[in-house]
Order: sequence, then structure tokens, then C-alpha cells
Amino acid sequence: MAEGIKPAVRLSGIAKSYGKVRALENLSFDVAAGRFFVLFGPSSVGKTTTLRTIAGLVRPDSGRLEIDGRDFTNEPIAGRGVSMVFQSFALYPHLTVFENLAYPLREEKVASAEITRRVNETAAMLKLSQRLDRKPNTLSGGEQQRVALGRSLVRQPKILLLDEPLTNLDAKLRHDMRAELKRLHRQFGMTIVYATPDELEALSMGEEIAVMRDGMVVQRGTPEELYERPVNTYVAGKIGSPHMNMLQAKVGKDARTFETPLGKMSPKVPRKTAAAGEAAIIGIRPSDIRLAAKGEKAIASKIHLLEPLGDITIVSVEAGKEVLRMVLPEARATAIKVGDPANIYFDPNDIHIFRAASGQVMT
Repeated sequence: MAEGIKPAVRLSGIAKSYGKVRALENLSFDVAAGRFFVLFGPSSVGKTTTLRTIAGLVRPDSGRLEIDGRDFTNEPIAGRGVSMVFQSFALYPHLTVFENLAYPLREEKVASAEITRRVNETAAMLKLSQRLDRKPNTLSGGEQQRVALGRSLVRQPKILLLDEPLTNLDAKLRHDMRAELKRLHRQFGMTIVYATPDELEALSMGEEIAVMRDGMVVQRGTPEELYERPVNTYVAGKIGSPHMNMLQAKVGKDARTFETPLGKMSPKVPRKTAAAGEAAIIGIRPSDIRLAAKGEKAIASKIHLLEPLGDITIVSVEAGKEVLRMVLPEARATAIKVGDPANIYFDPNDIHIFRAASGQVMT
């Protein structure tokens, strides 16, 4: 965290088990005030349990939770200044949109005039002003999601927790809601902790991302840091689309070169911890592979598969009995057919090197 920026949330050594299932394991991270922070990872890595712990819905077995510097580990839900939006919209079907938005304020005994003002203000912000007298079952999926979001925003929380809130929406609505959430974050400057298994959501929305695995954070950083400097093969395989190409390799006798199915690779910067003969994994980003120009040290390959995606095409090639993916502009890919020979090139200084035994980056 940058010096001088106060953490809105800090988790230190949080652990939580449900019977024999370990949901969180020594989970530690902090979120700076005003940050859009994303918890990213597949199902069952502990994202929801983490959010529920911050909200006070789950009490950890051990560890410490601080909100604005105060210990809330074993404190009740009230007083945290936290609001949570769940994956399911969880709207009250018998209440109008107005009453759904007003409900949490009525629970807090807010004055009637203030409730009306805040509901109308929130509805206008979320483009729901014309829907206030409607019931949830008459709304579209996107409108229902905005009502669920509005029910949290109307409380004016310091910290907003979002648990996979866009999962039930179609692709266009997800795109629109991503933009809406980023706009709301800029407008209010509130702290947002957002859980998602979707890589595009994580990279496009998060100012900072914590990649989770088995109830722990394995790496945190900006989208650029995670893409450029993954600490292990797990992060490397989760961040970046198409995903990184991985090749089995071995450290050469000089402990500087790497023997791979594509031939020897000699990056300029040696890996000081490499041991001769050690098994390694070479990672190559698809965006770092291209068709070779004349005079470059090319690798002979054959076109295996073409996946047109509009302005780009993902091209899979067979080289050295391996299948590698690269990304080409659509105009360049139109001249290519499956089965065609192709000479490819990548800079050996752009490769990522990991230890085969642990998956950790080799330094």
C-alpha cells in the first residue's frame, strides 16, 4: 500500500473452517480507502467467505479484521459502515422498487423525508426513476441488478462489497454494468471490494487485484503487474487471454540456457537460482509470438487452428510437437489457412521461467 494511504480494510491471518473444509487459510491483505479492489479466482477459493467475514456475516476462527483501524473481528454487523450485494438479486418480490430501496433505511429508522430524498437520488443515479412503482418481477435482469445495487448504495456505506454481482446477466448487460460500477466508484470514491471468477471483469475493473487460491492470496498487484510479473504458473495461467503458452524445459549445463521442445533459449538476464539440469516451465504470452520477419531466427511451424474474434484472430500453430497460441490482426490472418507452414518468432527475453517442482517463478 502506498505510503500515507489509510487502509479501509485490513485482514491479518484470517482462518475459517466449515468442518473439515478449510475455507480461508492465513488470509492477509489490506485495501486502501477509496480503492476498487478485486478478489479474483475460480469457485471455492474463499472469495465469498472473505466478503462475508468483512461484512460480519462470518466470524473467523482466528486472525484479525480491522475496518478504518478499529478491530471488528468479533464485533456485530452494525457499525461497520459496510454494505453487501449478493450474487442473487435477493429483492423483495411483494415490494415496489421504491420500497425495496427504502427498506434498509426504514430498518435504520431514518426519517421519512430523508428516505424519500435518498431513494429518489439513488434511483436517478441508476436510471430507475421511471421504475419506482414497479414490482421486481416486471423488471429486466439489468434493472433488477441495479435495484439490488441501489439498495446498498442508498445506505451510503463507506465500504461496498460485491459478490459476483454480474453473473446472472447476459454479455451486453455485464459490459454495461461494469461501466456503471466504475462510474459510480469515481463519483462516490467509496471503497469497493469486488469478488469475481471472471478474468475480464477483474482486469477491466480492478485498480488492484488479489488472486486467490485455496483460501489464500497468492499474488496481489495492478492488472499490469500481474500480467507482466506473475509469481507462479497459477497466476500466469489465470491472467491474460488467451492464456500463456507453457512448455516443459530443462536448465542447461551452463545454468543460463534452457532446453525446450522449440530449441535452446538464452535470455539475456540469467536466472541466478537456476541449477543445471533442473526441470523448468517456460511461459510465452500469445501476444509475444508473431510471424517471423526476414532475417530473424524463426521457428518452423504449421497452422493448426484459426479462431477469428473480429479485429483479431487467435492462431494456434504446431511447433516442436507443441501447440502454441499467438494473436494476429484480422487483416494478417485472412491470408492464412489451416495446414499452411508458418515461421514464427518471439524474443527469448520476453519468456517467463518457472520451477517445474513448485510452479514458482525462477529468479
